[in-house]
Amino acid sequence: MKMISTLIVCVLISVSGIAQSKVNWMSWDEAVAANEKNPKMIFVDTYTDWCGWCKKMDAGTFSDPVISKYMNENYYSIKMDAEMKDTINFNGYQFVNPNPDRKRSTHQLAASLLDNKLSYPSFVILTPKFERMQVLPGYKGAKDFEPIIRYFVEGATQGVEYAEYMKGFSSLYTQN
Repeated sequence: MKMISTLIVCVLISVSGIAQSKVNWMSWDEAVAANEKNPKMIFVDTYTDWCGWCKKMDAGTFSDPVISKYMNENYYSIKMDAEMKDTINFNGYQFVNPNPDRKRSTHQLAASLLDNKLSYPSFVILTPKFERMQVLPGYKGAKDFEPIIRYFVEGATQGVEYAEYMKGFSSLYTQN
C-alpha cells in the first residue's frame, strides 16, 4: 500500500509539472483587463487552424518549461486565431472578420497587427500600452526563441540594441 501511495504521489507531481510547462494563453479581452490591473509586456501568437508550424510551436516551443515559465512571468500571452469570427472592440475601434463565412478570411485585428503580412505563425510583441514593438514571423525552436522573448523584456525596453544585448546574454538553459 505504501508503494502504491508513493507511486500516486510521483505521478501527480509529474503531471503537475507537465501542466505548468504551458503558456497561460489569454484572449485579447482577458489580456487587456489583466494589463489594466498589472501592466506587462504583451505577446500575441497569430496562428491558423491549418498551420502545421503553428502546431509545432504549440507542441514544442510553447510547451518548453523554460519558455513557458518566462512568458508566464513576463508577458500576457494572447493566442489569436487570425481567421476568428469574433468581434473585438479596442481603443475605440471595432475589429471583425469581414467575410466570416469564407474560408481563410483574415480578421481585421490580426491583419492590422501584422501589417497585412499574413505569414503564420507570426508573433507580435506589444508594450504594456499596446504599442507594437516587433512582428516576428515564422517557426522558432525553444532555444532560438528564448533570447528573443527575453530581449524585449530585458533589453529593448531599456533601449539596448539586440546585438549588444546578445553580447551579455546568458541562457536559462545553461543555468539549470
